[in-house]
Amino acid sequence: MRRAGHIVRQVLDEMRAMVKPGITTMDLERTAEKLIRDFGAKPAFKGYYDYPCVLCTSVNDEIVHGIPSENRTLKEGDLVSIDCGVVLEGYYGDSAVTVPVGAVTQDAKKLLDVTEQSLYKGIDAAVVGATVGDVGAAVQQFVESNGFSVVREFVGHGIGTRLHEDPQVPNYGTKGHGPKLREGMVIAIEPMVNAGKSGARLLEDKWTAVTEDGSFSAHFEHCVAVTNDGPVILTR
Repeated sequence: MRRAGHIVRQVLDEMRAMVKPGITTMDLERTAEKLIRDFGAKPAFKGYYDYPCVLCTSVNDEIVHGIPSENRTLKEGDLVSIDCGVVLEGYYGDSAVTVPVGAVTQDAKKLLDVTEQSLYKGIDAAVVGATVGDVGAAVQQFVESNGFSVVREFVGHGIGTRLHEDPQVPNYGTKGHGPKLREGMVIAIEPMVNAGKSGARLLEDKWTAVTEDGSFSAHFEHCVAVTNDGPVILTR
């Protein structure tokens, strides 16, 4: 799983470097697909419930599952969330980053910073004997103390020989509640944070989720192994 995670990280690093005004989300998609195959892995998302692409590229008010398109050109001031998953020898890796396009507003920078920091708050809570609620509470508390809101409709998840396994890992919760974390479990922790209200709705493509109020959203994700030596990030 560490090897699969390392491939995902290299793809996302390349995507981050490519993001600039004037490129399309399909430009990112084509490069990512070639990289995944060059690394000897297979894309995890393409064909999953008939999803058409290897990446999810969600721009501005799109929370998750935005479909890459020739018609979506990135412009200065945008935020683009890039989610990538691969399978290598039967094991999955899954990670996401949100990248500013050129110069963005101070509010957008704060949204990115808080969302990414909330991911690490969640990771810090992913210790043997803790609960899924401990992870969600750590994310939620940090996000809401900074004036943003946590998306409720989409959650993190267990991951291993399938892309989505038990337990579900919400980005909100109550300490001490939910399934216990045990040594050897791997979970994908993935805060999705809205600048405005927490509500989401689905577009007509049946994939793309957007904020109900049109506010910007950000998304960061790592796969994390629960070990007796503490949490280990597999998608570094």
